[in-house]
Amino acid sequence: MPIRIVTVDAFTDVAFAGNPAAVCVLQEPRPEEWMRNVAREMNLSETAFLLPQADGYDLRWLTPSVEVDLCGHATVASAHVLWQDGHLPAGQQARFHTRSGLLSADQRGEWIELDFPVKIATVSEPPAELLPALGVQALAVAKNAFDYLVEVESEEILRGMSPDHSTLRKIPVRGVIVTARSSTPSFDFISRFFAPGSGIDEDPVTGSSHTALGPYWGGKLGKSEMTGYQASARGGVVRVRLNGDRIILGGQAVTVMQAQLLV
Repeated sequence: MPIRIVTVDAFTDVAFAGNPAAVCVLQEPRPEEWMRNVAREMNLSETAFLLPQADGYDLRWLTPSVEVDLCGHATVASAHVLWQDGHLPAGQQARFHTRSGLLSADQRGEWIELDFPVKIATVSEPPAELLPALGVQALAVAKNAFDYLVEVESEEILRGMSPDHSTLRKIPVRGVIVTARSSTPSFDFISRFFAPGSGIDEDPVTGSSHTALGPYWGGKLGKSEMTGYQASARGGVVRVRLNGDRIILGGQAVTVMQAQLLV
């Protein structure tokens, strides 16, 4: 029986921007190998697989090469599909059981708000190869359970980066967040995210990196609500609101393709 799969651009309100994710709502469990094959076939930064449970959905996120513990844009995309395709009534909270615990998503007009755990990055000595691979000087380096976070002096430096992905691939973390204060009044901070070790040289828009960026810039700017811009080629906007050991991530989503898996 064919299985529906939907491609959604997340953290954007226009098609062909933000971060694309494939969303597959299953009616019964599927083998691990099948899910990995589908993720490789879709060849997007994430493919999300949802399985209905009594109080929500089991949610797993797979890149073309690995399964990840936390993903923001594919969660935005998943919630968008649940409401769009009638799996949930409009306005009903989406609840997801994941490797990172229970996550939720709520509709707020044209925005989707995710309730995620904060992943604070603390000051850390970078490995010797990190900054040369990025090709930048750092104002600060920090690390959390997933990633290194590197602050650079300006938005111009951040936008002009051309990292050595083959070297970054050898560093044993999920990825590297590079960030700076935004020179645009519309945004508080700007970032890019490189994860060659996870099979993605540069991720277009990374919701989960904002679980570190939110508290980092909140402390520096003295704010609890901020707007970040991820300056990839596609670009995307993430709203953040600090809430104790949780963080609310806001994003928009656009469906760009609907298809059927025939095998």
